[in-house]
Amino acid sequence: MKLFHLERTEDASGVSGIGKVAEGVVFGDGTVVLRWLTEIKSTVIFESIKDVESVHGHEGRTTIVYE
Repeated sequence: MKLFHLERTEDASGVSGIGKVAEGVVFGDGTVVLRWLTEIKSTVIFESIKDVESVHGHEGRTTIVYE
């Protein structure tokens, strides 16, 4: 397993804010669970970290930081 968080430098949507906005884990089979740290909490499951980056990368304004 690999732990990571999403670090956002600009909030394009005006919803999630900037800085550390979500925490996640990549499991051995590549499945990713992402937990949002926003006011309204949610948990999302993705097939891969590439999918997370595709959906939440916001053209480079969000970085995946492995811990």
